[in-house]
Amino acid sequence: MPERTATIASRVGLHARPASIFAEEVNKLELDVTIAPEGTGADEALDAASILSLMSLGASYGDVVVLRADGPGTDQALTHLVEVLETDHDPEA
Repeated sequence: MPERTATIASRVGLHARPASIFAEEVNKLELDVTIAPEGTGADEALDAASILSLMSLGASYGDVVVLRADGPGTDQALTHLVEVLETDHDPEA
């Protein structure tokens, strides 16, 4: 299963607004995408389309997460999702 790592760029971490933006992008895809802290096995990964799952990660600014997906267009989709996570969506926070 293809995977990519991303470093959380939002200063508030993966909470409320950044989680909502990311989940919205995941939900646009016809792929099942999972997310987990770096070093966590695929069996412990969470649904990346769920805002609650994203917030329950407790990912802070600078934390590294692993995105995994499988299916047509996975490489392009994961590259886009990494860009979303590596953008500060709360620059005023």
